[in-house]
Amino acid sequence: MTKEQERARARRRWEKQQLSIRQRESARARRMRVFAVVATVAAVVALIAVLGAVLRPDSDGGAQAAKDATAAPVATTAAGCEQPPKPLGTGAKLTLPDKKIAEGKTYAALVTTNCGDIELTLDGTKAPQAVAAFVELARKGYWVDAPCHRLTAAETLKVLQCGDPTGTGQGSPGFGFGVENAPADGTYPRGTLAMARTSDPKKGNGGQFFVVYGDSTLPDPDGYTVFGTVTSGLDIVDKIAQAGVAPGAASADDGSPAAPISILRVAVTEKKA
Repeated sequence: MTKEQERARARRRWEKQQLSIRQRESARARRMRVFAVVATVAAVVALIAVLGAVLRPDSDGGAQAAKDATAAPVATTAAGCEQPPKPLGTGAKLTLPDKKIAEGKTYAALVTTNCGDIELTLDGTKAPQAVAAFVELARKGYWVDAPCHRLTAAETLKVLQCGDPTGTGQGSPGFGFGVENAPADGTYPRGTLAMARTSDPKKGNGGQFFVVYGDSTLPDPDGYTVFGTVTSGLDIVDKIAQAGVAPGAASADDGSPAAPISILRVAVTEKKA
């Protein structure tokens, strides 16, 4: 082999070695690039996870705070009262019960409200039809979650009106009956329980009633049915009355109570002689 051939052979070996080196370096560079991309992706994923943990609403308060931000403002209740439930808006179509079921009988009614219990005595001797209707509606659950929708605070008329499950003052149980046991002089002493009615004295009574928290005068010639008295819990009504009428009412002394009160349920039992 000539020297020229040896030099050519050595050159080929050198070139082959250089090619192998360049291939190894290229492969190493590719690995480094892949590693860098993987590391970057991992870092981004980790950052997203951290941010997600920080910004995600937590189960205790974050989600609720988001809801609260768009929720309607909570009504201001009187001391000792819980927030009232949402009205069920019962659209009842009930049948007027026979007044004979209450004639000569006395009932005790326990009216549970979001502000506490109010106890009533119902006089079936003086107002049998009103008492029969009240007992029937109580037993049917007609007043479950029913707001007391009207408060009057005029000098001569101080009443809290309840008994409409819709909370609008327009609700009816689907029946009506006439006035009975109305005071001839139009006076309604504190603690009186009476039926609210429409302008029709013959069929205007239904499921709405009012509690008199201050001596009142109603000069209507047909009067309003007195069917019982408040025996306990009148202080609850006083507390609601002290908060006054809610802002925005047509009259400053006649409108929905500023401190909401709702009937949660009513239980009635017959008193034995």
